[in-house]
Amino acid sequence: MRRSEFLRAVSDEFGVRGDALVVDLALSALGGRTADEAMTSGVAPKEVWLALCEETDVPRERRYGAGRLEPRR
Repeated sequence: MRRSEFLRAVSDEFGVRGDALVVDLALSALGGRTADEAMTSGVAPKEVWLALCEETDVPRERRYGAGRLEPRR
C-alpha cells in the first residue's frame, strides 16, 4: 500500500472525518502515535491502515485491498 492508497482508503471509509482521524487519533498499536506521525517516522502505510482499522472497528472485509483503484479496461 502506498501513502496515496492509504489516503484514498481513509477517505472512502471515513469520509469527511478521515483527515481528523489521521492527525488526531492516537493508535495504541503504533505506540500511541497518530497515523500521520507513524508514517512520518517510517511506518509502512499498510501497517498504519490496519492499526487505524483495528482502533476504529472497521470490519475485516473492508480492510484488505482498500484504497486501490479499479484496473483500467
